[in-house]
Amino acid sequence: MDLNLNEVEEVCKNLYIRALKLLPDDIKEGIGQLQKKETDSRAKIVLGTMVTNIAVAERDDNLLCQDTGLPIYNVLIGSGVKVDGAALKEAIRKGCERATREYPLRSSVVHPITRKNNHTSCGIEMPAIHIDFSSAAERVEIEMIPKGSGSENNSFLKMAIPAEGILGVKAFVIESVVAAGGKTCPPTIVGVGVGGTSDLCVALAKRAATRPLGSSCNDSEGAKLERELSAAVNQLGIGPQGLGGDGTAFAVHVEIAATHITMNPVAVNMQCHSARRARAIFTPNGVEYAF
Repeated sequence: MDLNLNEVEEVCKNLYIRALKLLPDDIKEGIGQLQKKETDSRAKIVLGTMVTNIAVAERDDNLLCQDTGLPIYNVLIGSGVKVDGAALKEAIRKGCERATREYPLRSSVVHPITRKNNHTSCGIEMPAIHIDFSSAAERVEIEMIPKGSGSENNSFLKMAIPAEGILGVKAFVIESVVAAGGKTCPPTIVGVGVGGTSDLCVALAKRAATRPLGSSCNDSEGAKLERELSAAVNQLGIGPQGLGGDGTAFAVHVEIAATHITMNPVAVNMQCHSARRARAIFTPNGVEYAF
């Protein structure tokens, strides 16, 4: 299958806009489940306001949140797909820029030193584009995630040592959630990376934070840690928007990687209650949009 890069550009433009407007069904259901279990009266009001905001955004074809975030594109390329990698990245970048200028969207991307905003949502190494490969022959998936600063600012890394054990990992995650408090616009998805190198560990935490609700770690020990941390985090009482309550997090998600015998890095990355994402699947039959 030859990937049409003009189509990729158009789809990547649409994905950015779709992600900012349409909340995935699993997140809507997650809010509904928290509403049913919530015992705090103020938290119930906050969750109800979130539901209203989602409904109004969909009814008025408007954005879920004013923060258009840092644009992230995750690309999964099948083994039977022919594409120029450099040209693919440029098509994604153009699509991101077109979404910002043509819709138009507020650009949240600036130069890190001068703080200059080109009003394109693009810049040095931005959008963030991650490319991986799959055995699915004639198939390409592109996922777009607009990561807001409220959630991204609450990112943490600890180069733990093996002697701290699993209790050290758990303590660091809990400490990170407490430190974030209401700044991440909870209820959150708490992404945890364990193992690997420092950069891989942080990437794993981001991957975990942006996974769909209801998914679980492929490793049995990682899945067990998810269950234990999910229960622990929701005993902290931080609650929706940090105003108190039972629903501090939808879930804690964990991703792991093998690491060095003398280290055990652990990272935390969080996603806010407006856990936005959009996905497109390219096949010989055309393009299909999904979450």
